[in-house]
Amino acid sequence: MTPGPSDGRPLSGVTVVDLTTVVAGPYATLLLSDLGADVIKVEPPQGDPSRGLGPSVSEGMGAVFLNFNRGKKSVVLDLRTADGREALKGLVDSADVFVHNLRSGPAARCGADAASLKAGHPELVYCAIHGFQADGEHGDRSAYDDIIQATSGIAAQQEWLSDAPTYVGTALADKVSGMAAALAITTALHQRDVTGIGPEIEVPMADVLTAFGLLEHLWGRTFDPPLGEARYPRLSSRARRPYQTSDGWISVMVYSDDNWRQFFEILGRPELVGEQRFASLNARTAHLEELFAIVAEAMSTATTDEWLDRLHAAGIAAGRYNRVDDLFDDEYLADVGFWDRAEHPTEGTLLQFTTPLLFDGAKPPLGAPAPSLGEHTEQVLDGPSVEPREMP
Repeated sequence: MTPGPSDGRPLSGVTVVDLTTVVAGPYATLLLSDLGADVIKVEPPQGDPSRGLGPSVSEGMGAVFLNFNRGKKSVVLDLRTADGREALKGLVDSADVFVHNLRSGPAARCGADAASLKAGHPELVYCAIHGFQADGEHGDRSAYDDIIQATSGIAAQQEWLSDAPTYVGTALADKVSGMAAALAITTALHQRDVTGIGPEIEVPMADVLTAFGLLEHLWGRTFDPPLGEARYPRLSSRARRPYQTSDGWISVMVYSDDNWRQFFEILGRPELVGEQRFASLNARTAHLEELFAIVAEAMSTATTDEWLDRLHAAGIAAGRYNRVDDLFDDEYLADVGFWDRAEHPTEGTLLQFTTPLLFDGAKPPLGAPAPSLGEHTEQVLDGPSVEPREMP
């Protein structure tokens, strides 16, 4: 890994060749790019399909593509041709990391398999994001976010809260898998620095999201034989929802024994403190519906601001209920510098959010806005030759 410029971004000097499309892979490389990696996005002649997703000023520059691909360079290669596959190998030979989200068969056909790309370059960190484990029963199946939400049990968890299975209202499987891939890649870079060999990483989305959804919900199935069903009662209760106040909605989380004592005193119901059904976490879990009903009734008696003042003064967690459109005027987000604006050379002014991580108290600066299709092909392929990576 060659040290890069001191620009305040911890992954400066890391080069990533990115053969991913749509959401899961591009989110992984977005995280790496935001933290300073030089990400070269290899696209087919028709471009990443996400270029057509969402409103746009120019054709091929849809909102979804702009949001997932800032800070990257776009290189067009036709990997159906020998020249395209040779150019890909040349790019990867001078890179630290290669990422793709193809199935194993298509990856091999376009020269993007691990054997081809790690030949003569054992230091390469190779990461494949698949729907299912490549050597498993479903290894050759296509998969998208909806499929993985369904197969992982996440959609079934939503069924606990409504009358029918539903998907979570964000690309949860894609983005959780993208985060897992970014974590695995940064871990692999450390391993490579220790051993001199870049590991081959596989990120099966089905496995990642199933594990993600089960951690707390294993519950009684943690034990063999089981001590109960696989379902965390509080999280799966239909009464667990924002509460209506006299002028809006609020989220309240009364959790510890001390919090509940304080909360009952705020309500003027100190007699509830001594009731056995509310005396401990396990007791409260067994009487969740009664507890949630008490909180709901109380919240309706005052405004959101009045309750926030009372609850925060008592050290009880509470927050304002924001709809998506409210986020653009949210005082907290404005205070911490969440939002930023960037001038795109073809798309005009873009609203974007900053990196939500701080290093030594500061957020790493963002890279350039997302590229047009093939914007950097000539610069990257015809620029000064780069020697293959050598470990120190």
